[in-house]
Amino acid sequence: MKKKIMLEWFEQGSIAIPKLLMMHYKKLGLNELEFMVILHVHTFLESGNSFPTPDEIAARMTITSTRCAEILRTLMQRSFVTIEGHKQDGEMICETYSLQPLWEKMLQLLMNETIEEEQEKKQNLQSSLYSIFEKEFGRPLSPFECETLTMWQDQDEHEMILIQAALREAVMSGKLNFRYIDRILFEWKKNGVKTVEQAQNYGQKFRPHQTKNQLPRQEAKYTGKVPFYNWLEQ
Repeated sequence: MKKKIMLEWFEQGSIAIPKLLMMHYKKLGLNELEFMVILHVHTFLESGNSFPTPDEIAARMTITSTRCAEILRTLMQRSFVTIEGHKQDGEMICETYSLQPLWEKMLQLLMNETIEEEQEKKQNLQSSLYSIFEKEFGRPLSPFECETLTMWQDQDEHEMILIQAALREAVMSGKLNFRYIDRILFEWKKNGVKTVEQAQNYGQKFRPHQTKNQLPRQEAKYTGKVPFYNWLEQ
């Protein structure tokens, strides 16, 4: 639905198409001459001339009408421009240029770039999460531990901030191991914990049971190198 609306906007000229083309025509695989021909076709369409001739387009450029016709043919072969026929009572009444194939390519390009940016952002966050775990464990993570981190995010759909929160609670409890962190995340998900505040309240609720069983010698493992929130404070 959103794609259809965007394409309609493109067709109506409601978006600064020349600016988008100027920024992305190279990524679309267009050279400068092809870009200029498309830009002129777009200008003619907006001014009400839906089927400008090669002569009309070339008159605004420094190329011949023959060269312009060749470029238009190439653009149609590469599905950047199409010619649409409009009929009435079964008879052809007019032909018009359509740049919708170009807008579809443009939209797909922008969508792909957005996806790539989101993936890159996610990868950066994952690298940061690995670094936080490695700092607390005081060593590089094993392949199994890296796989577990990935599974927590992709399969169990735990938010990264909650994974960090579970790590903090494990550190403060003196039980720094993946099995214990996994148990924390499992308990939170089972009890509908979805935010840091909910996790904090849940940890405070069950603090007496954890305090009773934790070992003083294990508590000494927490060095305070990473500024984690103390989930067991009241």
